[in-house]
Amino acid sequence: MEPRTKKRRAEGGIQIRSRRGEIGRTWWAKRLVSLAETLVAGPRLARGRAWARSGQVSHLAVKPGLVTAEIQGPGRTLHRVRIGIPAFSRRDWQRVEAAMAGQALFLARLLAGELPPEIDQALAPCRLVLLPEDAREFETGCTCRDWARACPHVAAACYVLAERMDEDPFLVFVWRGRTRQQILSRLRALRGAAPDDAEGDERAPVDPPPPISDSPEVLKNFWRAGPELSRLVFRPRATPTPDALLRELGPAPVEIAGKNLAELLGPAYEAMTRGAERLALGGMDDPPPG
Repeated sequence: MEPRTKKRRAEGGIQIRSRRGEIGRTWWAKRLVSLAETLVAGPRLARGRAWARSGQVSHLAVKPGLVTAEIQGPGRTLHRVRIGIPAFSRRDWQRVEAAMAGQALFLARLLAGELPPEIDQALAPCRLVLLPEDAREFETGCTCRDWARACPHVAAACYVLAERMDEDPFLVFVWRGRTRQQILSRLRALRGAAPDDAEGDERAPVDPPPPISDSPEVLKNFWRAGPELSRLVFRPRATPTPDALLRELGPAPVEIAGKNLAELLGPAYEAMTRGAERLALGGMDDPPPG
């Protein structure tokens, strides 16, 4: 249960979606929450979660190497929080971009508003990770007088940051020192200059397709499934960001009951996507875990 602390709602505070249970839907947001929960423990963590849900975080900004936030604690006291991680150097970014450009999937997933989980593996040869795996990489500070390394205000900021990263995975890149436009432009340029998959300058020869037989037996069975079909295994999984297109398009020019249409459609997109996934997995004899 969240602790009952006497607090005054901050005017214009940031409202997060999560009202109960875990905070963070995507793997990168969950990692941030997990790191925060190793920094802050016990009642401090519970207070920070309660403040995040009650709109006590009035400001949050992500810059290269630093996240800043303002949190209103009990009463009218305003505290300023800093959460820092080392921004990548120019040479580090060259290695990161080259590693990401080596896989066409990365650019497509980023354009869809997703951070590929394979990115850690791709960056392993560079000895770099986009999002820290160890809370010791964080440098935290707060204007409050809490003696602990990370106070409830830091926890509240991390929870709000996690939901912001749910909505915009490029904030992870911003924190490390590159904007969305810089990343996409660089990856497009590197992909356009990348050599073909075949070795050498010449294209690999492509075998011509086998000729189509017009024998009566082939024509008779043309629309029938062969025995090979039974060996196919489908693993239908929903995208972690069903409303990626809505986020890409931005606010709609329509307001309903004081809320933007895009904001109202987001939960509907997610519900339909999850429902379709359940229907698809329900017809499988051996559905994948999760």
